[in-house]
Amino acid sequence: MTTEFTSLNLRPELMQAISELGYTEPTPIQAGMIPLMLTGVDVIGQAQTGTGKTAAFAFPILNNFTHERYVQSLILAPTRELALQVADSMIEYGKHLNVRVLAVYGGQPYGPQISQLNRGVDIVVGTPGRLLDLIERKALNIKHVRIVVLDEADEMLNMGFIEDVEKILGETPAERQTSLFSATLPTRIRTLASRFMRDPQAVTIKRDTLTLTTTEQRYYLVHENDKTNALTRLFEIEPIHSALIFARTRAETSALANELVVRGIPAEAIHGDLDQQARERVLGRFRANQLKVLVATDVAARGLDIEDISHVFNYHLPDDAEVYIHRIGRTGRAGKTGIAITLLSPREKRRMREVEALTKQNVTKMELPTIEDIQKYRESKVVENMKIWLGRGRYKRELEMVQQLIEAGHDPLNIAAAALKLARGDEKQRPISEIADVKAEAPRKFEKDFKRGPRGGAIKRAFGKSRRESHEEGMIRMKLNKGKANGIRPNDIVGTIAFHANIPGHVIGKIRIEDKLTYVDIPEDLVDQVLKHNGNYNVGKEKFSLQKA
Repeated sequence: MTTEFTSLNLRPELMQAISELGYTEPTPIQAGMIPLMLTGVDVIGQAQTGTGKTAAFAFPILNNFTHERYVQSLILAPTRELALQVADSMIEYGKHLNVRVLAVYGGQPYGPQISQLNRGVDIVVGTPGRLLDLIERKALNIKHVRIVVLDEADEMLNMGFIEDVEKILGETPAERQTSLFSATLPTRIRTLASRFMRDPQAVTIKRDTLTLTTTEQRYYLVHENDKTNALTRLFEIEPIHSALIFARTRAETSALANELVVRGIPAEAIHGDLDQQARERVLGRFRANQLKVLVATDVAARGLDIEDISHVFNYHLPDDAEVYIHRIGRTGRAGKTGIAITLLSPREKRRMREVEALTKQNVTKMELPTIEDIQKYRESKVVENMKIWLGRGRYKRELEMVQQLIEAGHDPLNIAAAALKLARGDEKQRPISEIADVKAEAPRKFEKDFKRGPRGGAIKRAFGKSRRESHEEGMIRMKLNKGKANGIRPNDIVGTIAFHANIPGHVIGKIRIEDKLTYVDIPEDLVDQVLKHNGNYNVGKEKFSLQKA
């Protein structure tokens, strides 16, 4: 197997960029995929997140790149963050080739994207929904595409995009080269490959050996709405040198970082909307200890070159247990011990069991510090600091000030107590928020009306309460004025809400489709985010809006 990039016979302009980035040795997925893709065959790459998949398909695309009048390569990605990251990487790798790259995704105006397509683009990276919209508007012509890449195909399946992917592939030339990348290969992905790929060659990278022995893993059971309060309590008493917090979406990273700053914790967000310069500035401040905390999405955290992280926090558990391993592997490096903490809501318990099964290690359940615990800790820190200063003896001017107060008739003990009161003044700016106890969940009653969805997933359509209420804790029932009469299907609802609201499809709850109405359960903490994107939701050409039932 190839051990050096120099032996791959890549074009000089590409090798120059690779050398400038400091890359010398390909990762296993790159070593397996690049030589195959260079020959023009179809390839399926199965590897976990964070293995260097982007370069595995970017280098062959750029190596065979020529200036033409049409789009040469099309890359499909499940999320805007990944689309932006892949586009940025293509631009960086192809900077000496003058390659024109465009990222297209929902939530942005069509005008600028269409204008750039009209001016000429060589490589388009996009999410399935927006790509299909642009094709249907005759703004994107993919009739001459030579290479198509499906990145994170299983995630596109999970988000309900696979039918859009099939429509897009149907618009491309039959003689194209197709590369599919996926961490897992469920039946629907294999069916897609057999339908749209020609005798694909497989490259499978086995899971990394689990090296978590130097990382202490624990979780705290807490309601979804109390997670930020729980986080700030832990920051009070944990010996945190530097921390990386993983959140689900770009919007969530920004909101959480802002909230931490308000609570006196220096934090910034890393997400796909940051350009490379802004990203480097944030990382520079973090490495210089000007920042204590980075809040990141999984996609944005890929490729972060950061050492000496004392704590990794899972604000939410990832959908894939293997992603958990990559997250917590960022602490406990170079022989040092690290701490991985998960804030676990009751409905995430199943995924924690999956994590423990994969790692073959138990994650310890811990109790959050109480208000009394934090108050005692704060007091002990003040006393500890006082002892340090008393030992140093460097307070000559302060001693003179104390003497003046004694001569004015004040008791020395009262002076000391007043001084400690002043020293603790900032604690008023850090109130300790209340956190509700998580009660043991009652066994659930499963209704008879429990059907299988079109993708083989379970679609729950039975409700023990009024159709207007969600009987599942932490969920809010929403309704839309479309139903069976409009041809609405469960995967249509999941796909459009997950895409436009930028939330994982799996968090969407029960769906009840009636003749002219549809009810869908949304996590309470995501309702505002879902409502904010009203006007973007559609099934085919049918637009719809959501409102609380």
